[in-house]
Amino acid sequence: MGLSAPGLELGMEAATIEGVLDQHGRDQSAIIAILQDLQEEVSYLPEGALRYVAERLDIPVSKVYSLATFYRAFSLEPRGKHLIYVCTGTACHVRGAVKILDALEREIGICAGETDEQMEFTLETVNCLGACALGPVVVVDGEYNGQMTGAKVVRLVKKLRQSAQE
Repeated sequence: MGLSAPGLELGMEAATIEGVLDQHGRDQSAIIAILQDLQEEVSYLPEGALRYVAERLDIPVSKVYSLATFYRAFSLEPRGKHLIYVCTGTACHVRGAVKILDALEREIGICAGETDEQMEFTLETVNCLGACALGPVVVVDGEYNGQMTGAKVVRLVKKLRQSAQE
């Protein structure tokens, strides 16, 4: 079945995908950068978009999928507007990362690895963020927050919710 077949859902506009491909010169060696740019558009990599890219770059779909699933930065599932990463590495763990994760799970109402139904938050754990001296560390939308506590992360989530309502 070709990509022009009716009913194929790309998960994003074909023009957006074409623009990203053009931006990278439709170069197969730029596949990781292409996937990063596509994910930036809709916060995940839709199956239809991956198939479309594979066809346009003449790359096997299996190769595109293997890259999209190998790198943890990529997601094949929709993510929330706010991405929250809790470091659970040794330094953060001994300083209370588990309590912080518990507080976040209670406040947001999801477990690590999940996205809430409103598509507002995605909560993930990571083994190390490379900021051990600041531990425990929580990264929200790319911003590092060090020396976190359960109370601080609850305030952070409430602040994000409040800013969304404004």
